[in-house]
Amino acid sequence: MNILSNDWDMGITLSNPVTEKDTSFIENAYFKVGVSSMQGWRVTMEDSHSVLLEMPGDPSAAFFGVFDGHGGPSIAEYAGAHLDKFITSHESYKTGNISKAIERGFIEIDNKMREDNGLLEEMSGSTAVVVLIKDNMVYCGNAGDSRAIAFVKDKTVPLSVDHKPNVPEETRRINEAGGWVEANRVNGNLAVSRALGDYVFKMDVKKPPEEQSVTAFPDVKKGSLSRDWKFIVLACDGIWDVMSSDEVGNFVQQRLTNAVRPDTVCEELMMNCLASDVSGTQVGCDNMTVVIVQIVNLPESSNAVNPSNMVLDWNSGADEH
Repeated sequence: MNILSNDWDMGITLSNPVTEKDTSFIENAYFKVGVSSMQGWRVTMEDSHSVLLEMPGDPSAAFFGVFDGHGGPSIAEYAGAHLDKFITSHESYKTGNISKAIERGFIEIDNKMREDNGLLEEMSGSTAVVVLIKDNMVYCGNAGDSRAIAFVKDKTVPLSVDHKPNVPEETRRINEAGGWVEANRVNGNLAVSRALGDYVFKMDVKKPPEEQSVTAFPDVKKGSLSRDWKFIVLACDGIWDVMSSDEVGNFVQQRLTNAVRPDTVCEELMMNCLASDVSGTQVGCDNMTVVIVQIVNLPESSNAVNPSNMVLDWNSGADEH
């Protein structure tokens, strides 16, 4: 392994990027899904992902997730393998409150991982952005700065909001938990204000998980799936640091319209974001993972809603009962 440099922000980088890709394609009557990940300039690959056309805990639902690890891969890998089950097994899921089930699923998997000494010793963390599709509704849960977008009619629609320490709401919670923001980082160290793992930032025993300096509690948004929805993209910040949401939406739309398969589009998107070298800001030097969910037909809905009457109504899931 030929190591080039050790940058304080990006960590150790290679003299040449690893551009081999872990790519797959799956489809059913409703979705064509491509996923690809690439190590890039980083010495290790710390991303993980989930692609489930039928959730084991609910075959009528589909689930997609991207998990961007930092400090090691273990938290991201565990979340990628198990988060869906924490969501569908929660009582709220069984009673139809999907938004709350996603919220509690994030918190409960975080608590479970904290009990594992091996995970604790690695002192790693991970962002998490997930999309769950059920009964022609789309639910997006997010903690951190991985991101999800949709392309609806002819424009990009954000499905998540990045959690950065300098966002006023995030700064307030960090300060109230005894932390501080320095150089746009929690305690001058962590570049995201919400994440799975990172337990050194979750030590205030007087506060619940939702109020720690760094919390696993996600924002959850929901919206109606209609025939206007063309595709959904989930990706880690290795993509979003290089391209805007609109740029990614247009990039993907142009290629899918020309009948390029979504897995190929994932690969092309990552290569478009890959830096030519590690000088300067090192934008484009991170691990990259992309999931593209092309919507080819609306799933059957147990609620018997007429899809043609649906409109985009992307709102917080907090009002769901």
